[in-house]
Amino acid sequence: MDMKIEKLEKIKLKPSAFLIQVIATICICFLACQTGFVCAWPSFTIENFKSNDTVLSTPMTTFEVSLLGSLGNIGAFAATPFCGYAFNNFGRKYATILFGLPYVLNWAIIYLTRSVLWILLAVTISGIGVAGQNASLIFISEISHDSIRGGMTALSASGYFLGLMVGYALGGYLTYYQVIYANMTMAVIAMVLLMVLPESPVFLVLVGKIEAATKSISFYNRLDPSSKEVETEIKRIQIQLDPRLEKVLEAELDPEALSRLLADKEEDKVKPHTESAWKILKQSKSSKRALAVVLVMMASSVLMGSPVMQVYAEPLFKEAVPSMSSNQCSIFLALDFLVSSFVCVMVIDKFGRKNLMIATSVGSGVCNLLLGTQLHFHWAGYWFTAFLIYAFNCVFTLGCGVIPFVLNAEVFLPEVRSLCSSIIMSSLWVILFFLLFIFNHLVELIGLGPVFYCFSSICFFSAIFSYVALPETKGLSADAIQALFLKKKI
Repeated sequence: MDMKIEKLEKIKLKPSAFLIQVIATICICFLACQTGFVCAWPSFTIENFKSNDTVLSTPMTTFEVSLLGSLGNIGAFAATPFCGYAFNNFGRKYATILFGLPYVLNWAIIYLTRSVLWILLAVTISGIGVAGQNASLIFISEISHDSIRGGMTALSASGYFLGLMVGYALGGYLTYYQVIYANMTMAVIAMVLLMVLPESPVFLVLVGKIEAATKSISFYNRLDPSSKEVETEIKRIQIQLDPRLEKVLEAELDPEALSRLLADKEEDKVKPHTESAWKILKQSKSSKRALAVVLVMMASSVLMGSPVMQVYAEPLFKEAVPSMSSNQCSIFLALDFLVSSFVCVMVIDKFGRKNLMIATSVGSGVCNLLLGTQLHFHWAGYWFTAFLIYAFNCVFTLGCGVIPFVLNAEVFLPEVRSLCSSIIMSSLWVILFFLLFIFNHLVELIGLGPVFYCFSSICFFSAIFSYVALPETKGLSADAIQALFLKKKI
């Protein structure tokens, strides 16, 4: 199927189009910075909130501190089903803007209150924005050329880690209320930047707005709206939406069926599905297989331990490396994440998703195993503990921390993309809440070192699973990816 569809020649990526797509991606990724600010904030406020000199009306208990680090995931979980509805009905652009509002509301509540309960409510509300920000990767994947789609989608991780680093830095050098002012201002700027972007052409074709889709394609690819290339791209998107697509793939390139699919007559124009996304998903073998693979990979990525280091960075460094400033260690950690994510952007479309996932899972497993033994037996100096923390997060971010999100945005048919993303992200928030909530209790029960042994075992499992079940998707269109999942036996 994918070889035949190549007869509809792909748009060649012009330097000007590359620049426009990068700028548009940066505008969308600035929303990811807001997620970084939200995730960094508990790290440098926990000590204040627990102390008798807290800015709050009463100090937080251990249970409330656990909720502070994890309730955002509950908010994200509750909002994720609505994300699919919003992105399918309001459009990729306006849904992304809409999910910028919870960030503004979060900081407004935190500024106005000294109540522990209201602080926890604000953190929960911020999770709604986090859910929408992750779903906005669909927007990026649909405006990016196939040859750079992986890197552009991975750039969202760079936005998040930039926000994490700036958030740690602000926490170390600004007052409590100055941090809130700065974060609220940047949340408003993120929403304004999104307003200047055209809507995703895939969504516009999905809702039948062909003229608007033509203008969108011409904008993102720097082409004349009346050009043959734009017309061909519209046709390619329509083919991906054609309900006969999977039947043709399963028929192993039946020439007659393929000929009908590619027919260019006006009366035979392909029409998108009229069924619900749930019904399409139940009927689509490729989408169900892709969903199973991405679910396992997303869960494995979370359970490797990196989210714990992000949310509890300062207290973790204080215990693991007491000889160093915990705030500076946290800033260096975020810088580590940021540089690694930029490297991932540059290499993901060169080495591919599968190879990078396997290699970084093994590397992360080795680092976690060494870190566990070091925390358990203290066989080297404190500097080595810090080195292993940085090494793990560097290797993790190069691949297994980013690739599941890239796959989530690219492997599904357009009609079920939002639904599958909602299912995957809902599972992610549940797992994140569980991990962050039990982490402190688990450390008290078995110790910090053995916890990292558990993280290490998940890393090695992820490497094996990626080798067995993950097909290579770099540079492929949605229809070609479906063919791979139909062939892959899980």
